[in-house]
Amino acid sequence: MSRKLTVVAVLLIAWVAVAAPYVAASDDGPATRTLQGEIMKPSNVPISGAVVYLKNTRTMAVRSVVSDSNGNYRFSSLSPNVDYEVHAEYKGGKSERKTLSSFDSRRTATINLRIDVE
Repeated sequence: MSRKLTVVAVLLIAWVAVAAPYVAASDDGPATRTLQGEIMKPSNVPISGAVVYLKNTRTMAVRSVVSDSNGNYRFSSLSPNVDYEVHAEYKGGKSERKTLSSFDSRRTATINLRIDVE
């Protein structure tokens, strides 16, 4: 009888490990978050065409997008359990690197970046 309980406990633990990311899920699938923001010059003029890099600090995978005509960028479908590092580059200039922490519980986080180019 004890062996059966051990097997059941192991199976239950395995199921929880697999299902945990989906426990907080909505009807649309697993819970994810979005990072968005604006890329601006120091004079508060938006920068169109800046390349924005997002690094998953767990896997070191990097994604990139290009800011739109209003200087906006957006990364969606991000894991809520991972820290991300974001920065932007434009015409040889770079912004500071900023972090989106896994402790930040917002579904949509905003991080605006400035690049010192004129």
